[in-house]
Amino acid sequence: MSVKQFPKISLAYLVISMFLINAFAQQIEEAKSKVQLTHKNLSGPRIGVTFIPGDNELYDKIREQNMGRLISQFGWHFEWRITPAVIAGPSFLVEFIPLISGVEYSKFVPSASLVFGIRLVSDYEFGLGPNLGTSGSSLVIAAGKNFNFGGVNIPINFAYVVNPKGDRLTFLVGYAIE
Repeated sequence: MSVKQFPKISLAYLVISMFLINAFAQQIEEAKSKVQLTHKNLSGPRIGVTFIPGDNELYDKIREQNMGRLISQFGWHFEWRITPAVIAGPSFLVEFIPLISGVEYSKFVPSASLVFGIRLVSDYEFGLGPNLGTSGSSLVIAAGKNFNFGGVNIPINFAYVVNPKGDRLTFLVGYAIE
């Protein structure tokens, strides 16, 4: 190929590329218009317990506060779910869960988790995200199952919170009305 032919070939590639990009973009737009999502807010109250296993810095801290290994949890679960409307598939979840712990010990111990997850068609759910509490920031790994009884959702969830000062195991149950 000579140097004189380079501009003509480059122009041809540019025109062909623009045509292909335009055609591909139209296919993407057609696919987007076929996808429909439903949004639901499934917020509701939560109660449960947290267990502090092992001998670690976290357990030493709660023992100094005259608290035991088993601590109550009360709070609210804010959940936003996005589900494909046309096909049966998983739901994508964003959950914010602020909790108050230790009321049985006359304590006020706040924590909050932000969980990004997925709920399968079978209503099993999994997620993970950050947790912020008095022991600092942690990673929360959650799993559970949602039971639906005539429009009332009863979620049962287990969470494992990972922190260098000490891990925690939490069990939560609650309800939400669709």
